[in-house]
Amino acid sequence: MLPEDRADVLYHSYDGGGVEVSGPSVLVLKKFGESVAVSGNYYVDTISSASIDVVTNASPYSEERTKFSLGASYLHHNTTLSLAVTNSEENDYIANSANFGISTDMFSGLTTVSMGYAIGQDEVSRNYDALFTPKQIDRQNYRLGLTQVVSKDLVLNLQFETITDEGYLNNPYRTVRYLNPDNSVGRQEEVYPATRTSHAAAIRSAYYLPYRAALHGEYRFFTDSWGINAHSFEVGYSHPWQEAWLFDLKYRHHTQQHADFYSDLFPYPDAQNFLARDKELSSFDSNSFGATVSYEFNGDRWQRLDFIERGSLNLAYEYILFDYADYRDLTATGHLPGEEPLYSFGAHVTQLYLSIWF
Repeated sequence: MLPEDRADVLYHSYDGGGVEVSGPSVLVLKKFGESVAVSGNYYVDTISSASIDVVTNASPYSEERTKFSLGASYLHHNTTLSLAVTNSEENDYIANSANFGISTDMFSGLTTVSMGYAIGQDEVSRNYDALFTPKQIDRQNYRLGLTQVVSKDLVLNLQFETITDEGYLNNPYRTVRYLNPDNSVGRQEEVYPATRTSHAAAIRSAYYLPYRAALHGEYRFFTDSWGINAHSFEVGYSHPWQEAWLFDLKYRHHTQQHADFYSDLFPYPDAQNFLARDKELSSFDSNSFGATVSYEFNGDRWQRLDFIERGSLNLAYEYILFDYADYRDLTATGHLPGEEPLYSFGAHVTQLYLSIWF
């Protein structure tokens, strides 16, 4: 079954580690008959960054990223075909992608099998550097999913994904640091492999309790050709109140080991073929705590807007705490190279969104 006609208006905000990201998003989905649906999405990020890797490599910056997506779905019997194209642009990065998916319901709708493929091409440049030739990244994504209604109270979902990237995969601004013979610190540009293949598998479940509440959980494992292995666990609880209100609570833990070619401080310049000091490739743990409040209303309450059938107003907040095991805080002074305190920070994520079905 195709989704119902709806429109979503979202405002999102992220504030943590010296990075502030905020902006609006608008999504509209419209059906034509019972077999065709089209959608469009406009998304904006206004980014202001004075993160630790920025202030220790360059000057703080501000920029804006805009993303447009158009999609269409076609339903034939129990099978849905979908196609979407996306364009994302900022002043030093352009990304274009196309996404194809197919899903089919079997056994009276108790089982759903889905497959997907996406292809993308990105262009990377470097601001204020006329000598930097724009670089290209080619991406491919393969997905396979299975959703099973186990009983009237339990639903399970399995997902597997493989991503292949080829091209210029490192950040054009970031550098690594190394130790000179006199114990001073030198800098050189990062060097990444030109290819990366990653695999991710996830299992999710939802269990519906007798009083209309629900428990949900997720485990996800990630591994890639750069030597990163990561595990994520999430548990949550949803509780309705007085028909119109819904309260959600969740906790998520993520742990990751560093890439094979990552180091906070290399022993000398060109110490190995590939070099990275990106905290996203380091070893770290994160813990997040989230809460969402949703209020649903009928269109009858807005008598002058006859086209509205129902709506939902939602406020979500999440606090994320990052603790790094081998990435050091270079803003701390008075320490020998490699003996700086380990870096940690907290981030606040807020979303306010309105959904209207018409």
